[in-house]
Amino acid sequence: MAAVTLGTTPPAPAPAPQAKNYKGFVAGIFSGIAKLSVGHPFDTIKVRLQTTASTRFTGPLDCLASTLRNEGVLGLYKGATPPLVGWMFMDSVMLGSLTVYRRLLRDNLFNPPWHPLHDPSRPLPTHGHGLAGVMAGATVSFIAAPVEHIKARLQIQYAAKKTERLYTGPIDALQKIWRHHGIRGVYHGLGATLLFRSFFFFWWGSYDVFSRWMREYTKLSAPAINFWAGGLSAQVFWIASYPSDVVKQRIMTDPLGGGLGDGVRRFPRWKDAAVAVYREGGAKGYWRGFLPCFLRAFPANAVALVAFEAVMRSLP
Repeated sequence: MAAVTLGTTPPAPAPAPQAKNYKGFVAGIFSGIAKLSVGHPFDTIKVRLQTTASTRFTGPLDCLASTLRNEGVLGLYKGATPPLVGWMFMDSVMLGSLTVYRRLLRDNLFNPPWHPLHDPSRPLPTHGHGLAGVMAGATVSFIAAPVEHIKARLQIQYAAKKTERLYTGPIDALQKIWRHHGIRGVYHGLGATLLFRSFFFFWWGSYDVFSRWMREYTKLSAPAINFWAGGLSAQVFWIASYPSDVVKQRIMTDPLGGGLGDGVRRFPRWKDAAVAVYREGGAKGYWRGFLPCFLRAFPANAVALVAFEAVMRSLP
């Protein structure tokens, strides 16, 4: 038996390897590029159907054909720069804050260490994931609102020639809106954005449900579970939130007026935009443009997650 020397301190255990935070940031860039490449054409069709009179396009295919005929393929990528840049930050803030809120809710509400029934192995319940999603959605809204605002205004410019458009690009749009309306103009639609992203409850709650079910009843690998759960939960989110998105887009594309010279403002309140949608198209008006959005939800989010996971695995 080995001798033990009294009065000596055993060597401290080696510290656990620290997570390399840069990996998530870099992988998020590729996630944003993948999401944009697949999803933005669908988003352009969706926004145009949401914000134009029902007589302009007979449906998504007519809108697609008209856009390609008059503006070419690049017309489908109008307003792509703001979300490409913004998604890099939004994914970082969204996923980072979601992780923090999950931990805070687990340790302080659903499974606090001081509780006599505390179980370290107990996972956060599904409604806890949903609540964390709401909180993360509110956090990321302060980045998403100006990005989506600028994007939406660029997407509804139908002139093929830049000289005939009010905004030549995202920087020009930001400068003009800031010059005439300041920070309030840039953040036009923030309230509608916060309401829309409160439906993240359904996204992250259903993501947990799908993930648990697949882990228990299938033999899929972890990346495959993430792929399918991510795509399906995104579709659940859009089914729940789409009417609020229609109203949000109406608000974000409403003329700001003043020195900008883009028209007269129609919707000073969220309620005004919601009523206008119903007056123009009835209940169906809240679902105008839903098909391209729904078709986009699965591949855009699934591909983004595949790109994210692949880059995370390949980085040192």
